[in-house]
This record gives sequence, structure tokens and C-alpha cells, in this order.
Amino acid sequence: MSDIVFRNVTKRYGNTLAVDDASFTVNDNEFFCFFGPPLSGKSTILRLVLGLEQPDQGEILIGGKPVNSVSPAERNVAMVFQNLALFPHMSARDNMRFPLVERKVAEPEIEKRLADVAAKLHIGHILHKPPAQLSGGERQRVAIARALVRDPAAYLMDDPISALDARLREETRVELKRIQRELGKTLIYVTHDQEEAMSVADRMAILEHGRIRQIGAPAEIYDRPASAYVARMLGSPMMNILPSVHGASGIEAAEGTIRIADARAPAEAIEIGLRPEDIKVRPWTGKGTAEGRPAQVFEVEPLGGYTVVTLAAGQARLRALLRGQPDIRPDAMVAISCEPGRVHYFGQDGGAL
Repeated sequence: MSDIVFRNVTKRYGNTLAVDDASFTVNDNEFFCFFGPPLSGKSTILRLVLGLEQPDQGEILIGGKPVNSVSPAERNVAMVFQNLALFPHMSARDNMRFPLVERKVAEPEIEKRLADVAAKLHIGHILHKPPAQLSGGERQRVAIARALVRDPAAYLMDDPISALDARLREETRVELKRIQRELGKTLIYVTHDQEEAMSVADRMAILEHGRIRQIGAPAEIYDRPASAYVARMLGSPMMNILPSVHGASGIEAAEGTIRIADARAPAEAIEIGLRPEDIKVRPWTGKGTAEGRPAQVFEVEPLGGYTVVTLAAGQARLRALLRGQPDIRPDAMVAISCEPGRVHYFGQDGGAL
């Protein structure tokens, strides 16, 4: 078993609270992702698991055994650092071989593992080169390969594919997910890219200033965010969050442009959230509001398979996500509406209601 457990773990650097009373379990054979903005505590959590940092409070367990007093070498976890940490005087091949040679793995087994991982990451043709002769993306793949050749209890990866171009990043994250499934190993992955986090994770944790705000499957968090903060973190474009009031016809927002007649709407809601894909945009005929209420098109961003439309509704700006490339022009009047069941409600403290 290679489950990893944090029990009320806190880590401070002077007056900075990097990890604040974190409790979670990463299950055996799970692809678990930590997601949050810079300085939210993601990398510190990895360093605590690895043993490079010691918690000020709380307990860390790996495979059911407390490891607070266990050295990094004895924890048997493989790490891919954000700065890669490749040995500059060694070739890519020797960098990959290093952890196996240190553990006195037999030479035939070393060559077998190297060939297998090099094929999976498409780096067989660069193994003779030193890091200085490799591109940033190639160095990143070598660092990932060096971790994969081992047989650790768990893999830790700190934003390992950020230096790759968009197409290669997409291919590599698919490969990482497939490799993790084939290896049947626990993998903890840190990223600030929401698309990356949602595409690879079995479960993910959303962090803010060292605190874990929500843990769950990506689709679960996207559909049922625990707070306005979490709601803003996932989704591109991000969720529209608008101040709301209770009017005669239900909840209203954007100076009455958004009206939601929903008897289930919480009375204590002070903000509503609308995903851009849940806003319906139709031509405005000027003959009534059966198809929605009027708004003006502020900006149109055609992105191929879909189009992002920014709408001016009173002083508010809303973003809608439409399929394809509809015939919509800036300054045009449109009718907008939404399904009451797709509306998110948030209270005074920003929590979901």
C-alpha cells in the first residue's frame, strides 16, 4: 500500500503560514493533483512528503507508517522538481541511470527500464546528449524519465511539463496518466494549470494561502464548488459571479438583466454564479422578454470550435461560451437567459449555499 496521509499538518516559514492545518488522504494507485495559484502551498506539501521539510505540527504517513522522523532517502518516493535538478556533467542516459545504479540494480534490468521509459517519453534519440545540449522540453522529459525508471512507493511531480509547448504538453500529460495507470503507482502532481489538473487527476485539492478549500473529483468540484473562490479557480472563461438581490420575480443580478424565478433559491444568497456555457444568447427581437432579457455585445473572441462573447448588462460584464462561430458582432443587442437549475448561490462568507 502506498497511500499518503496528512493529519493536521502545519508548516511555517517565519511569519508565513505555508501549510495551514492540512488533512487529506491520497489513496493507493491514485493520480492526485494539488491545484492553486503561486504561494498557495502546493510545492511545500510535496517537500513535506519527500522529507525535505519537517512539519511544525501534525503527522505524515506513507503506506500507513509515520514518516516525520524518516529521512528522504528512506521514504522511497521519486521526485520531479520544477527546476529539474539534472546533473550537468552527465548525459541524459546517465542521469536516468543514476538512481538505479545507486540502488545497485542489475545492469540488464537497468537497460530494460531505460529503453522502456525512453520509448514512452520519445527521448531515445537524445540520451547521448548532456543537459546543456537539450531544449527545455527535452530536459523536462529526461527529469520525468529519471523518476519513472525507479520503483518507488509514490511519484511526486512539481509542475513537470510547464516548459513544454502546448501540443507536447497535451501529449505528455496523456502519457503520464497512461503510465501511472499501467504502473499502478500513487502519483501526486502539482500544477497551476487548471486544464492540466482537470484532465489528469482522479481527485484534486484546491488550495488557497496554505489551506485546502475543497477535495474531490474534477467534475464534482466543477459542478458543485464549495465556495466562490473554488468556483473562480476552475473553468475557462471563469464563472461569472455577480452581486444579487431578491426582487418581486425572484433573484435578480446585473441590474435586472438576469432574473431567476426559483422557489429553491436561498434567501441568504448575496451572489450568484453562472458558468459561461450556461448562459443562453439569442437574437434580440425587441418584442418582449420570452427569449431572455436584452444585453449588448461588448466583445467577441472566436476560438475555432467555440466563441467567447463578453456582454454588457448594465454596469456588469458577463462572459458567455457559445459553440462554433455564431454571427454575433460587437455592439449588437442580444437576449440572454439561463436555466435556474444551473445557477450557483453564494452567501456572506463566499461559501456555496
